[in-house]
Amino acid sequence: MRRIQPFHLAVPVYNLDECRNFYRDILGCEEGRSSDHWVDFNFFGHQLVIHYKPKEDTRDTHTNAVDGKAVPVPHFGVVLAWDDFQDFANHLKNKHVDFVIEPYIRFEGLVGEQATMFFYDPSGNALEFKAFKDQTQLFAK
Repeated sequence: MRRIQPFHLAVPVYNLDECRNFYRDILGCEEGRSSDHWVDFNFFGHQLVIHYKPKEDTRDTHTNAVDGKAVPVPHFGVVLAWDDFQDFANHLKNKHVDFVIEPYIRFEGLVGEQATMFFYDPSGNALEFKAFKDQTQLFAK
């Protein structure tokens, strides 16, 4: 398998300043280029761009049941190192992030054992951060 390349992801936000602060000050992402309608971030080595989009009257929230929890769909995030997950979760708790799914261990003792947590950005984009106890099991069946 070739070396993993950074991905590019653009997401809509209805309050550019609030979301800029969230990604920069809460998640700790370094800000890159920007305009009055979008902002680039170094999202854990990947390129995330938040683009202004007017707020819609309705929010179509969908979830899928995984491990007895209502996982928001769509969502995005990063796979962290196992040793970094708890520190990052504690950082988010100290910043008063409201979790949709609190940090916990999923599939404990099984193939694909992982720590995971879900939360929303200020514009309602769902994020998941996870860590695999054995990262070679990322795609294990």
